[in-house]
Amino acid sequence: MNSNPAFSGSLLGLEYVAAATHGLRGVAVQTPLLESHEANERLGARLLIKAENMQRTGAFKIRGAYNCIRQLTNAQKAGGVITYSSGNHAQGVALAARLFGTHALIVMPDDVPEAKRAATRALGARIVMFSRDAEASDDVVERLRRQTGRIVVPPSGDLRVLAGAATVATELLEQASGKNARLDALLVPCGGGGLTAASAVVMAARSPDTRVYAVEPAQFDDTRRSLATGQRVANPPGRRTICDAIMTPMPNELTFAINRELLAGGLTASDAEVRDAMRFVYRHFRMVVEPGAAVGLAAVLAGQIDIAGKTVATIITGGNIDAARFCRLVGPDTHE
Repeated sequence: MNSNPAFSGSLLGLEYVAAATHGLRGVAVQTPLLESHEANERLGARLLIKAENMQRTGAFKIRGAYNCIRQLTNAQKAGGVITYSSGNHAQGVALAARLFGTHALIVMPDDVPEAKRAATRALGARIVMFSRDAEASDDVVERLRRQTGRIVVPPSGDLRVLAGAATVATELLEQASGKNARLDALLVPCGGGGLTAASAVVMAARSPDTRVYAVEPAQFDDTRRSLATGQRVANPPGRRTICDAIMTPMPNELTFAINRELLAGGLTASDAEVRDAMRFVYRHFRMVVEPGAAVGLAAVLAGQIDIAGKTVATIITGGNIDAARFCRLVGPDTHE
């Protein structure tokens, strides 16, 4: 998928992040950076949580979607936009399209929770379903793009989208500074790798001692394995996880080029560890979060990196989960 030719080079420039910050004023919410003394005592470390579940549409995705669509020409906006998404990016694109007076077509896998489909439709988008085991999402999007002439707003493979996502990390750093906190590590939930790459760029420039990790579901660890081999590798078809928001087939070229250069490594979390993290964030922060948003916290709680005496942060990327499913996942003996 093509990114804006105005953004050249392999890495995202901070000037584009600054432009995105300006462009998002009055649109994106500055979400809080939370801390719990009780949680810190339990962990023997300082844990900071960036609560993007409190963002508009319930996830960070509005930042990148809006920043991309705002840079389209009037003619491009008039023709509408198209994207692939399992839910959160869909809602971000749908809202951004509505704010600009255009319309969105969303390609969604047929196993997406109904609550995410309904929320996307409620924002005015039209949905086309496909089977993630039978056809590649990029192929479906490209076919429909040719048929409709719509502009693609990718979930991560576009530097305009990444610039918007990077505003999460710039806010996080400013808020951490206000708490007199210097980050030893940042753990980022990773699907296509866009938020991870955007965060890594910001940290490399503004907090180079902060080690940035991509965190994925154990059954969808394509970024971790790609980092280990130095080239992109795909996940085997047919796998499933409760982390529906980050079930991606393989890293895209743009984000992997950045992540390969800047990340400290890749970590994973099992579904059981993710459920524990959802319980933890509900208990200590009184927040409802969706499974894919909690993988970074899950890796912290599972001891995948040494945090003793350190300051670590993670981004809770979204909270789009219905009450019934949340209760099933955090309740005892769940086997979803």
